[in-house]
Amino acid sequence: MITITEAAQSHFKKLLEQQPEGTNIRVFVINPGTPQAECGVSYCPSDAVEEDDTTLPFNGFDALVDAKSIPFLEEALIDYVTDQLGSQLTLKAPNAKMRKVADDAPLKERLDYVIQSQVNPQLASHGGYITLVELTDDGVAVIQFGGGCNGCSMVDVTLKDGIEKQLLEAFANELTAVKDVTEHQHGEHSFY
Repeated sequence: MITITEAAQSHFKKLLEQQPEGTNIRVFVINPGTPQAECGVSYCPSDAVEEDDTTLPFNGFDALVDAKSIPFLEEALIDYVTDQLGSQLTLKAPNAKMRKVADDAPLKERLDYVIQSQVNPQLASHGGYITLVELTDDGVAVIQFGGGCNGCSMVDVTLKDGIEKQLLEAFANELTAVKDVTEHQHGEHSFY
């Protein structure tokens, strides 16, 4: 469920040596399943362990995860990276904002998952996002742009060369096209 690299395990082990005996770590998601979801790691003293926590054993410590966070931490990765600027703990949880869907789930659910977990994080650098409005019977994904994408002069290129290409590859033989229904209005919010 959660991968903690050797470097991160060593880092946690050193930190935990300075804590009271029996202290482990807690991995959690605040606001799981929403666009505001944030992942975190904290100390977990033995008296803070909840009955419904899942305990994941690692080298020299346990990672505890509350029941609400578990489905949103699937495929999470915690690493400790050292570069020229120093060292930092990184936590990547691709399913924090939206629970991973099964491979055999309906196309609309799988499509919405890819939009939320892959497409929108790419658009977020421009303050934008898309939402799935409809999936037609003939396999057309009808989307709407929001945020900085609404009114952007590059929206057609983003749609055809980026979003549509990515979604048609991900859903070959299921999706036939991606159509934008946004009434683009240029304004201060638009990305240039």
